[in-house]
Amino acid sequence: MNEILDKAYWGNTVQDYLIALGIIILGILLIKIFKRTIFAGIRRWTQRSSTKIDDFIVTSIDRFGLPVLHVIVVIIGLNYLTFTERGENIIWIAATVVLTFLVIRLISNTILLLLQGYVKRQSHGEEKVRQLGGIMLIINVIIWGTGILFLFNNLGYDVTAVVAGLGIGGIAIALAAQNILSDLFNYLVIFLDRPFEIGDFVVIDDKNGVIEKIGIKTTRIKTLSGEQLVFANSDLTNSRIHNYKKMQQRRVVFKIRVAYETAHEDLKKIPLILKAIVQEQDPVKFDRAHFASYGDFSLDFEVVYHVLDADYSKYMDIQQSINLRIFEEFEKMDIEIAYPTRTLYVIDQQGNRKESLSPKRSL
Repeated sequence: MNEILDKAYWGNTVQDYLIALGIIILGILLIKIFKRTIFAGIRRWTQRSSTKIDDFIVTSIDRFGLPVLHVIVVIIGLNYLTFTERGENIIWIAATVVLTFLVIRLISNTILLLLQGYVKRQSHGEEKVRQLGGIMLIINVIIWGTGILFLFNNLGYDVTAVVAGLGIGGIAIALAAQNILSDLFNYLVIFLDRPFEIGDFVVIDDKNGVIEKIGIKTTRIKTLSGEQLVFANSDLTNSRIHNYKKMQQRRVVFKIRVAYETAHEDLKKIPLILKAIVQEQDPVKFDRAHFASYGDFSLDFEVVYHVLDADYSKYMDIQQSINLRIFEEFEKMDIEIAYPTRTLYVIDQQGNRKESLSPKRSL
């Protein structure tokens, strides 16, 4: 038995290989015991806590932190053995690459989970989570770039020249792609500041529609007529945006014009009639109704009320109901709604003046 254990292969005895294997197996068993006891207890404790941050950290450690421990155990086991200088270099490089990869994934995954938790707590959180792809792309580029530089530095390469080259190249790329970078940074502004979200109805200058997709470079808007408008993110952040999704109620102002022939007593009744008609509607808050002005061809009444609902269709239903009720009440009182007219005075040969009314035409 001792003869077998003392046999040497590639600079190590069978006994050395068995000891190294035993170290690895023992380490893996200890990690499994730790995961099923202490780590499971930590997970249960974080699930009972009010915050979600600890849950995200524990999840990331479970996915990528524990595999790091497995790699370390394997390195400790192999370290017991004797290798040639080239073999040790290969093991060192492989271990460094694997550990760097796992640490980068651990950091990236933790940041992603934290962002998802933060976004989900906001209104329409599930929709916002779908927009994290662009943010994570930027974060991953930064994390992986830093991690790769760190890896090369640990492998003995001089990264100073690389960093300097990247700085010069970065300036050249920034100058060549400044519009793209501008849209990219404005995407970050939109994501963090939230001037609008997917599903919001917005008006931008003379364009309007519903936000359909917020991308890294462009934002897509579906218009009421059905086509898709594509805006650069920088154009949106530099524009004045009317976001009707944020509106809680709608202020409505409209005018009613009646003929000059309307009796004085009826003129005094009209504001009360308009008030009663508006107050019949729901959900509506009446503001005022007044005889506002003398028009060119009519006596003008102005009505102001608030629709306590942001839905445009609801507003139109209410306004339609008000218009029909006004027409009904005016018809009962024989009040004529004015329309553009002009009066012609004609003098005949005998000097008599005749008055004639005709619709006013635009010339």
